[in-house]
Amino acid sequence: MKQLLHYTAILATVWLASCTTVLEPKPVDLLVDNLVLNEPADVEPARIGAYNALRGMSATTMMAGDFTADYIRNNGTFTDYREFGTKQITSSNGAVASLWSNMYRTIYVANFVLERLPEISGVPESTRRQVLAEMRFLRGYAYFIGANTFGDIPNVTTTDQATNRTIPKSPKAEILASVLADWQAAETDLANAVTGTSAQITNATYANKTSARAMLARYYLYQKNWALAEQYATQVINANVYQIEPNYSDIVSKDFTKESILEVGYALSDDPGTSSFGLTNLYLGRREVIPTDQLALVMLSTESGTRRTTIAFNPENQGGDDNGWTVQKYGTADNDNNNIVLMRLAEMYLIRAEARTQQNKITGDNGAVADLNVLRARAKAPNVAAASQASMLLTIERERVYELAFEGHRWYDLVRTGRAQAVMSAFTPNWNSRYERWPIPQGEIQRNPALKDAQNPGY
Repeated sequence: MKQLLHYTAILATVWLASCTTVLEPKPVDLLVDNLVLNEPADVEPARIGAYNALRGMSATTMMAGDFTADYIRNNGTFTDYREFGTKQITSSNGAVASLWSNMYRTIYVANFVLERLPEISGVPESTRRQVLAEMRFLRGYAYFIGANTFGDIPNVTTTDQATNRTIPKSPKAEILASVLADWQAAETDLANAVTGTSAQITNATYANKTSARAMLARYYLYQKNWALAEQYATQVINANVYQIEPNYSDIVSKDFTKESILEVGYALSDDPGTSSFGLTNLYLGRREVIPTDQLALVMLSTESGTRRTTIAFNPENQGGDDNGWTVQKYGTADNDNNNIVLMRLAEMYLIRAEARTQQNKITGDNGAVADLNVLRARAKAPNVAAASQASMLLTIERERVYELAFEGHRWYDLVRTGRAQAVMSAFTPNWNSRYERWPIPQGEIQRNPALKDAQNPGY
């Protein structure tokens, strides 16, 4: 895992979203296994390095959720995205390898800080407690994505290189148990969200007590613990740290909106738009992938309302296999919408609506219908009417498409609800149940003897 970790100490308070001049220190390069944490002055750079590692895995996390499912068709020449578009994913796919390596880079840096920071004297106890909690939050996030993407994966708990080179898979349930332990500890020790002029950028950039509760709401939803999913989503909604933006178009066109709970930011100097895994480049520059015809029809429905601004049609792009549709959510730093939002408040309403429906809490002020209509009202779409439990669950599935399209949720939603086979086999003849998990990257199997003969079934 000897990789070059590039981190830029960009404090959230100087990310001036609408400006083309960005105030930031000169980037510093560190070898991951030579990270420095020897004195109090090293704490903040190490902390920023961990968040930068999270940023490194964010684009491919979006790809997992969106490209594996029924959202995109390939429109270019890159083999990686042709595999996603044709639903013939291989263990040599570059995006698969990128997510794996950046996921473990995040885990490695978090482990490094968790190991070293308790030994550093002179660090204020409040700082030590906060940073250690943030590392557990980030490590938990990386493992949550890893377990739900790959299934059984190695559980790396140390920075010892010799140990890490030969770690076998651990069961998914064991990985998720460690995620829960990390997020519960983070919820206890993280500071409350901040207030003031720069509060929203800070609250969306760095973990706080409310964002830990948001992650726990998602965790319990995936675990089908409906009561706790409802409880934690309600805590986040009622905290009033984050607010629903009045205009959905701002979700598409702006960074650091009022409802952003966890967001990774980019500046002019490090915008990922031209990289192989940069969403701006794939969606807008090369248009390597484009929305499917099926998704376009769904987004144009009356129920979607203003959320149709997530995609746009240009007849000049039509020709050959190009249907003329483009994803609008990821622009450039100049456009003020190049960040990647990993979680926002609208998801909490959707989590609560699903959890309530599963508990047959459908109508009334504390029912699922009321939660969905908060988002429908913002989207200027017709209200949801009361329906049976089964019908409401399908309504929520569609609502998650309208509201969260191209935010990395669709494939995970289909798999966790048991709907992947039905939806995807109707979408493409190439769908196979093995695609409910990504393959372990072939390079990792070749490097780690403990992963020999441990490839996910079907790859």
